[in-house]
Amino acid sequence: MAKGLVIKNTGSWYTVLTDDGQLLDCKVKGNFRIKGIRSTNPVAVGDHVAVNDECWITEIEDRKNYIIRKSINLSKQSHILAANVDQALLIVTVAKPETSTTFIDRFLASAEAYRVPVILIFNKVDLLNDDERNYQQMMVNLYETIGYECRAISATTGVGVEELRPLLEGKITLLSGNSGVGKSTLINRLIPHANQRVADISEAHQTGMHTTTFSEMINLSPALPQGEGADAAGTSPSSESQKGWLIDTPGIKGFGTFDMEKEELTGYFKEIFEFSKQCRFSDCTHTHEPGCAVLKAVEDHYIALSRYQSYLSMLDDKDENKYREAY
Repeated sequence: MAKGLVIKNTGSWYTVLTDDGQLLDCKVKGNFRIKGIRSTNPVAVGDHVAVNDECWITEIEDRKNYIIRKSINLSKQSHILAANVDQALLIVTVAKPETSTTFIDRFLASAEAYRVPVILIFNKVDLLNDDERNYQQMMVNLYETIGYECRAISATTGVGVEELRPLLEGKITLLSGNSGVGKSTLINRLIPHANQRVADISEAHQTGMHTTTFSEMINLSPALPQGEGADAAGTSPSSESQKGWLIDTPGIKGFGTFDMEKEELTGYFKEIFEFSKQCRFSDCTHTHEPGCAVLKAVEDHYIALSRYQSYLSMLDDKDENKYREAY
């Protein structure tokens, strides 16, 4: 029996980097499921697992956290993007394509729910005209005021990319965002040995083409294994020479929240939570109640209307039909 770290998931098999440095292609038995989680992928990249001599994953260690989203095709099931992460970089663009504030807010709320810190990375600054640049600055001001760190970069030209390295060292970082925002280009800039495929933006719809079809952990150090066929001898997931890992995930169009109760949702919007402490009723939903401090704060522009609208859209997520139509 060996123990190791899941560094790749293709949907049909998992690559496990064992504690003694081997790379094993493993499978999961059909009846293997995580207690309490109805998921399309019971094992996720970032999981610490036990593997038997026949390369079957037999056990998953308790997770410190994970990022989860509603499965698009199976609305009552979830999809775990990654487990045991130290932070997430959400790559967004204000143009070519435009990342919606609803998508950003849903990702941030889900990360808050599972205690994953998020840094917002505004990519493609080299492509912005004056109006788009002003809009981006407004976005940065909004999210920094709420309490989220923001960085502006160009993965293509390299502007601002080197300044990201200190944020990644020694950490497991989930990289996420819509298709077409430049995740693969950023990975190639940060980790030249990664050789990620890059696709053009669809001119017709200004949307991205999927280049990553499965989740994978990529080590920031070229001396450590990246995937199948690498020379892994003498290395281990806990090696002191490890500089950190990036988890690359397929681009996602929508971010459906999963398994959140309406009464919990306020706590996942930092600024709404702060104002909610002043509401007249302790069970205030911040939609219609008299004496609601959140509604007053929206009216007085202390809470951005876009954030409040994202909160309302997540309140409505219990309606499965709405979810399927909108996302």
